[in-house]
Order: sequence, then structure tokens, then C-alpha cells
Amino acid sequence: MILKTETMEARNGRPSAGQADLDRTDLRLLAALQRNARSTYAELGALVNLKPPAVHDRVKRLESRGYVRRYAAQLDAHRVGYELTAFVSAYCTPDLDYDAFTTAAAGFPEILEVHSVAGDETYLLKVVTRSTAHLDDFLTRIKRVKGVARTRTTIVLSTPFERGGLPVEALA
Repeated sequence: MILKTETMEARNGRPSAGQADLDRTDLRLLAALQRNARSTYAELGALVNLKPPAVHDRVKRLESRGYVRRYAAQLDAHRVGYELTAFVSAYCTPDLDYDAFTTAAAGFPEILEVHSVAGDETYLLKVVTRSTAHLDDFLTRIKRVKGVARTRTTIVLSTPFERGGLPVEALA
């Protein structure tokens, strides 16, 4: 089942609405910025055969159009003390106030991602905690959020692969 027109267009090989104004150079710049957001305009220019001022203009345009949401360092969760990653399915009541849940979820520093999903559960949360005791405490607190009926937790044993970026070069 296709849920969005953009998905259908992408499957037909046509650019989706968001991709329509990106050329191959833009896509290569976005891919390079995902790999290393600290790249200089000269380094980026060498990758796409443009001079630094032209790269600067393109990057600023990509930022202003919302393609680049932010720049951040990717930390090693284990090294900074978060030993456990888990996916928590939140099963919510029919009268759930979605905005209130989203606001409440934003107040939990352990939650890295919140996804509204199809299926039995309402939300899928990616969380990090220092220990199983910390996870237990988190689960107790998230179950107190109005509209959360129950949760189901899947603990990550290892992460053999994590992309860390979107496959934008595949769009070219």
C-alpha cells in the first residue's frame, strides 16, 4: 500500500516534491555534509568541482530551504555512559491527546526518537539509559503519561550497522 503521493513518484523514478529543486551537485554536497559537517568549503568544492564561494552559496541555499536542519556531533553512547539502547512500543488509549503526548515525550531526555506508527502500538520510541535499573525507572515514568495504556520493550543487544545519514546520493 502506498501511503503518500511522494512515495509513488519516487517509485516511478520521478523526483518527489521535496527533491524537485535538488541537482546532482546539491545531492553530493548533502552527502558530504552528512559524512563530515566540519568540511571546509574548499574541501567540499574539490568533491563537486566548484570554487569555495559557489559552494558557500549552495550550502546557504540548502540551509535556508530546510534541507539541512542542523549540524551536530554524533557521540558514542557507551563512552558517555548510556550502556543500554531500547525500543519502547507505547500502546495508547483511543482518547489520547497526541500533542500532549508529544510534549510529554519531549520532556524525557532518554528518548532519542518518537515515531507514530501503523499497527497495534501508537508510538515507537528509541531510548537510551545508563542501566536496566534506569530503563525500569524510565518505563515507570512513561507509563504515567496520560493516554499510555501499556508498553512493550525490546532491548538492543548490539548494533552491527547504523547508517547515521540519509542515502541522498542514491537520489542522483
